[in-house]
Amino acid sequence: MIALSHYIYNMKKILLVWIALATVCLQATAEDKVSFTIAAPDAVAVGDQFRLSYKVTTQNVRDFRAPASINGFEVLMGPTQSRQTSMSSINGVSTTESSITYTYILMATTEGEFTIPAATITAEGKQLISNAAKIKVLPADQADANAGSGGSSRQQQGSSGQRSNQSAASIGADELFVTATADKVNLYEQEAFLLTYKIYVAAVNLRSIDPKLPDFKGFHSQEVELPNDRKWSLEHYKGRNYQTTIYRQFVLFPQQSGTLTIDPARFEASIARPVPVSDPFDAFFNGGSSYVEVKKVLTTPKVTLTVKSLPEGKPAGFSGGVGDFSISSTINATTVKTNDAVTVKLVISGTGNLKLLGNPEVKFPEEFELYDPKVDNKFRLTAAGLTGSKVIEYLAIPRNAGTFKIPAVTFSYFDLKSKTYKTLTTEAYTLNVEKGQGNATETIANFTNKEDLKVLNEDIRFIKQNKVTLHPRGVFFFASLTYWLIYLVPALVFILFFMGYRKQIAANANVAKMRTKKANKVAVRRLKQAGKLLAENQKDAFYDEVLKALWGYISDKLSIPVSRLSKDNIEEELRKYGAGDEVVKAFLAALDNCEFARFAPGDANQAMDKVYAESLAIISKMEGSIKK
Repeated sequence: MIALSHYIYNMKKILLVWIALATVCLQATAEDKVSFTIAAPDAVAVGDQFRLSYKVTTQNVRDFRAPASINGFEVLMGPTQSRQTSMSSINGVSTTESSITYTYILMATTEGEFTIPAATITAEGKQLISNAAKIKVLPADQADANAGSGGSSRQQQGSSGQRSNQSAASIGADELFVTATADKVNLYEQEAFLLTYKIYVAAVNLRSIDPKLPDFKGFHSQEVELPNDRKWSLEHYKGRNYQTTIYRQFVLFPQQSGTLTIDPARFEASIARPVPVSDPFDAFFNGGSSYVEVKKVLTTPKVTLTVKSLPEGKPAGFSGGVGDFSISSTINATTVKTNDAVTVKLVISGTGNLKLLGNPEVKFPEEFELYDPKVDNKFRLTAAGLTGSKVIEYLAIPRNAGTFKIPAVTFSYFDLKSKTYKTLTTEAYTLNVEKGQGNATETIANFTNKEDLKVLNEDIRFIKQNKVTLHPRGVFFFASLTYWLIYLVPALVFILFFMGYRKQIAANANVAKMRTKKANKVAVRRLKQAGKLLAENQKDAFYDEVLKALWGYISDKLSIPVSRLSKDNIEEELRKYGAGDEVVKAFLAALDNCEFARFAPGDANQAMDKVYAESLAIISKMEGSIKK
């Protein structure tokens, strides 16, 4: 008994030591994860106001210090402090993340490129230094200056890169267009160049764009893979400031010389244009205007290139390479036996038209049996062409003994830097072939190396002999219990499945009942999408999704089409189904707040957070109030 107590005491001590060690490790890990970063736009225009934020991923902080003044910018407000806490659960493991953000409102005053200095803070007992940020300040928009509003501030748009303050009756050619530019217009055959399609947006609300691109006749084309969430940035172009993004990019290789043209690309754009409204109530809630969809066809100018032929005097080993390359070679062995595989590997590395290169020739002796080369392309697409390597494996099998020589391989290409042809040479190999077992007819190859060869006279294996299970005489499977179960069990399963299927069909046939039952799920799904748009600061899309969730919920719940719903009859219908006055007023207030907040002045993020919280709360209340 004493020994058992002593054992339990020792185990408790060991457990306490492990708990202490785990706590220390978790604290060290948490401290390592603390970060202190700066967030600011890449480019702004003179007179623009924007947010500058310093974020630290913990709330145990003190002594935040930021630069008192920033060259090129005027500090209008700040710092304001906000705390954020979020919880998440992944595979049953719950984690809590907390942070503090210090926000400034700055205004750009001087054109040029400026650096926002780093800030310092003491977090978790350690002093941290944030990164610095570089911001390019563009000139003021000449269109705004001519309209007498050059000195007024413009609120920066989010990642959508759009402005919604269009006042003109039509969309001008300088307000929305697409450019097609080539980084080279004078080049050689097979020389790569980058073709870029770029969208420029000013003073219009671009919703979508549908392209029809040319077929690039006369060129070998490869498209550059761009991220799905394209980044919009501010750019000063021909006296105006535009939100721009790269829409598509292609690397093209001209296949012939002369004057080549790339046909214009055609884009069909969908634009939301504001239209003034006369109703004072609609004007109040919609910011004085409503929106109509406008289609506009955009066409890029054609691109003309001058393509020069490659110079005369091409070397004998020229295989069409244009760019900057190198070549190396290896052999798997220099001493082999007859019927053993010999592999010579060539690696062509560099940048250029790697995919279009011809394979250099390796001259094996006549006594060798040759196979087609195996080619492995290991390159990636860049603006200068294909960068990487082309690996070519040549396999041959010596059939006779002796000493043989594999001559050096020559590789020629046109060098774009020196504008001359260059010839590269690999090393030669001397191969000693000894007499091996077997004869030439016993070996076949699968085009890789010696380890993959198969010997024909070893293909036959013994037939596997299985044991036979015998049953006693007079025992039959027919009419036995197992025999009847094989028929009855599938039949029973089929009957149960059929009954459940019929029940589901009957339930789905009542469309109104199904819509009512799923109203809450549909609304919650839309609000989750609105939450993502809120995190991405997509203001217009966020309010559209919240309104769809509110109107769609009440439409599904009351089995009334959205087209027949209005704020007047919603109140009457809700009371008919048992909703209280407080819930009805809260729902109507949520609709009004959502429509008003979109165009109301002030802090857009705070308004969006408030609308999102109100919408979640009112749908939760409605679900418990409506009795149907």
